[in-house]
Amino acid sequence: MGAEAHFHSAEDARRLARRRLPWMVFDYIDGAAGSEHGARRNRAALDAQTLRPRILCDVSERSLATTLFGKPAHRPFGIAPMGMCNLSGPGADLMLARLAARDHVPLGVSTVASTPMERLIEEAEGNAWFQLYFSGAGTGTFKLVDRAKAAGYQTLVLTVDVPEVGRRPRELRHGFKMPFRIGPRQFLDFALHPQWSLETLFGGKPQMANFEMEGYSFDRTESRAKADWSMLERLRDAWPGNLVVKGVLDVEDALALKAAGVDAIQVSSHGARQLESAPAPFLALQDIREAVGDAYPLFYDSSLRSGEDALKALLAGADFVFFGRILQFAIAAAKEPGLRKLWDVLSDEMSIAMAQTGLSDLKR
Repeated sequence: MGAEAHFHSAEDARRLARRRLPWMVFDYIDGAAGSEHGARRNRAALDAQTLRPRILCDVSERSLATTLFGKPAHRPFGIAPMGMCNLSGPGADLMLARLAARDHVPLGVSTVASTPMERLIEEAEGNAWFQLYFSGAGTGTFKLVDRAKAAGYQTLVLTVDVPEVGRRPRELRHGFKMPFRIGPRQFLDFALHPQWSLETLFGGKPQMANFEMEGYSFDRTESRAKADWSMLERLRDAWPGNLVVKGVLDVEDALALKAAGVDAIQVSSHGARQLESAPAPFLALQDIREAVGDAYPLFYDSSLRSGEDALKALLAGADFVFFGRILQFAIAAAKEPGLRKLWDVLSDEMSIAMAQTGLSDLKR
């Protein structure tokens, strides 16, 4: 019996992952900005939202299927872009890609993915969106845009809530760096977690794979503060496919993005990893939906931990939602079987919550 048999919720996966991962890696995945009040605020908003139970509705046949940019998806939730996923386990990026291919949901491919973007869209059978950071003066950024276009990506996700990388004390205490570096403190940490260390040794040290090309490197701490509305206009002109802007919490910004020709907005606080004092995105979602109207595509991520959480976000106005770090915990806990087990748990949680609230499908 594999480890995946022992978890029945995202919290079970997190608990097992915490035992197996080096402290530095666990805190990189799990941590948030500042004293992490923002993360608690996010959870409090979701926890405070109730669902309305309904009775005597025939919900014997239920569907989690939806459409996304006109294409069918087997689930109303996808995989958020996450940097350096292979820290959670060798081959994690590819595990996520295979899951995206199976259920025809988007795999968010991070700028700082640990597997090249070309390999991931191939493994995901086209079910992949490329997430873009503007960095420095932007020259390298637009090289990545051209590369994503050549690789066949049809959706580009511009993340706009990181003009400067937020301070995450849990990372700083461990001396976490990208690219990955090992000093005496990290060596001791890894020695105390031998299973992960040996697997990573044989699997290869995770690298920022999209920058293994001549003439362009990526510094995670480099300022991204030069990004402005003229950059967005240039990007809109350069990108022929769907353009999503991620990291929006303000109604005025949302309306301006809609007017600028952005195809969809993703309401997000970056998992509370950037601005500790940011409002809870779940509350912002409802205000932004009211402002942009019912027909405009609106996505959501941040602090989702269950299928019931996801249903709350969909009922609050999101057309589609994304899970993030809990998927890495599942991989760390039990590799690919763990990932698929948690995905099934999330699906079951949502389906059961739909039954309890009288919903047969997710049509709004």
